[in-house]
Amino acid sequence: MATGLLLAAGLASALEAAPSVPVEVAEASIPDLQAALAAGTLTSRQLVAAYLARINAYDQSGPRLNSLVTLNPAALAEADALDRERATKGPRGPLHGIPVLVKDNYDTQGMPTAGGTLALASLRPARDAEQVARLRASGAIILGKTTMQELAAGTITISSQTNQTRNPYDPQRNPGGSSGGTGAAIAASFAAAGMGSDTCGSIRIPAAYQNLFGIRTTRGLASRAGVMPLSDTQDVAGPLTRSVADLAIMLDATVGEDKADAVTRGASAHVPKSYRDALQPGALKGARIGVVRAMFAMSPDDVEGRPVYEKAIATLKAAGAEVVDIAFPTLDALLADSSAINFEFREDLARYLASHPGAPVGSLQAIVDAGLNHDQLEGRFRDALTTPGRDSQAYKAVLEKRVATRAATDALLLAERLDALLYPSALGRPPLIGAENIASNCRLSAVTGLPALAFPAGFTPRGLPVGLELLGPAFSEPRLLALAYGWEQAAKPRQPPFSTPPLVAGKPPAIAAGTARIAGGRAGAVLSWRYDPLNALLQVTARTMGAGRNAPHALALHRTSDGRPGPVLAQLLGPGERQGKAELILDARARADLAAGRLTARLYTPAQPLGAGETRLGAAP
Repeated sequence: MATGLLLAAGLASALEAAPSVPVEVAEASIPDLQAALAAGTLTSRQLVAAYLARINAYDQSGPRLNSLVTLNPAALAEADALDRERATKGPRGPLHGIPVLVKDNYDTQGMPTAGGTLALASLRPARDAEQVARLRASGAIILGKTTMQELAAGTITISSQTNQTRNPYDPQRNPGGSSGGTGAAIAASFAAAGMGSDTCGSIRIPAAYQNLFGIRTTRGLASRAGVMPLSDTQDVAGPLTRSVADLAIMLDATVGEDKADAVTRGASAHVPKSYRDALQPGALKGARIGVVRAMFAMSPDDVEGRPVYEKAIATLKAAGAEVVDIAFPTLDALLADSSAINFEFREDLARYLASHPGAPVGSLQAIVDAGLNHDQLEGRFRDALTTPGRDSQAYKAVLEKRVATRAATDALLLAERLDALLYPSALGRPPLIGAENIASNCRLSAVTGLPALAFPAGFTPRGLPVGLELLGPAFSEPRLLALAYGWEQAAKPRQPPFSTPPLVAGKPPAIAAGTARIAGGRAGAVLSWRYDPLNALLQVTARTMGAGRNAPHALALHRTSDGRPGPVLAQLLGPGERQGKAELILDARARADLAAGRLTARLYTPAQPLGAGETRLGAAP
């Protein structure tokens, strides 16, 4: 695709100017990187080069995550300047010389800001969004821009500009959205941290689906100036990270009052000296957390998620939290028809475009009329074009309902003496690519304006991440961070994705391959297998021998346990086939079985219907 070609060209140019053997940065935290920079064992140039090498290996190659839309052509030069500044003046703070990524709806000087739509691919803002400017002022390097759901209007991260983004924990699956590019990129360690936006779950769903921490801050705590809007009364912009400490560092750099965003007036009164001060051991002891069971509704594919939720609740209790079930009987009625997005989207986007004289289009209508939106978004955009605006009675009813929802939530938190409410961020595991909708619990925070912090709860047996969410009173971000930090220390929930492992001498792991034979008396088989560890793709080519009652009628792939036969995972050859090729995508358990040598191919004949022989598909990396 065109975006991938442009990204590859930019990568090639950047890598030519980078050190030849970059260091490995997978899973490194901001404090770890800053310590290495301070000790002189790492430079910002090397750091940028290391992330570029990972992007080169995994974004448009390997698992092809497709999480980035553009790279900063000045990143290496900025790194050199920050290295010189460190040497002469010292670091500005914990983000000095640290590469970060921002969603492609943040205005970013020197790079396009397209909002995921082909219609705006050439838009180059004249100035940074306020939060981008604050990151730069803190010494951060804006390494590039991440893919997103077109105009942030949805949660699957597909767009006319970049097509579909993939989940690094299973590249066949969705990363969530609309900040799915940021979620996938940070999970894959393409940068130290990333920025997203959240109108209804767009930070928290990708956090849940990528084993990350993400926060939707209290409305008015952080500026949205320069962030392409979807819905002014629901939009929030904020970070996604691999650790709570990184989340606190990113908040320190980005929140606070901004004259260009009137909603933030008075925000400074609610900003602590540092959010990192809240990260104290034992924060869960004595905390009172209310579990909203009504928000744990299981979708059919979420059976594997329930034990993860229950184990997480047990861990919170074991760490000293008082966890109680909370009834919220009016919740469904309050949240129904409470979204302002369609009432505000058309007008808010037009206002943003009018503030950018170079914008090639001036409205959502112009985008749709020109056919410059993804087909999957056609219905959503046309709904927004036909929905009444802010002067309608329906919109006024939404605002009234939101006031009532906020009042009811505030009253519940107060009456039950709760530090936070607890519920799943998303309902169901990351869907397979092609799904159009994701069920989530995004509305409570979006409608009330209260802060919600998504945190990784664990994994299903198939290796898919599960996320939970803590919602607290207004401006309770320090307390939510403290609770999440207590959880992180107790549960150690972070696990990197299999598809983007550490590089070896700057390169991804190689494909594993081998051959095997089965000798079963007068029957036999020859197999060649090939395993791509970045896509969990096992390919087996097989040929069988035998005649009459020794003619094979099946060649099956089995899981074994303690040397005993286990269940069939797949048929490698079907009935009547004597040779052929099979392809399987292995889930987490099957990947572990292959690595441990527990996958075997077994031959079956009429003469030996319970097995004529077997062979192990050798251990893979």
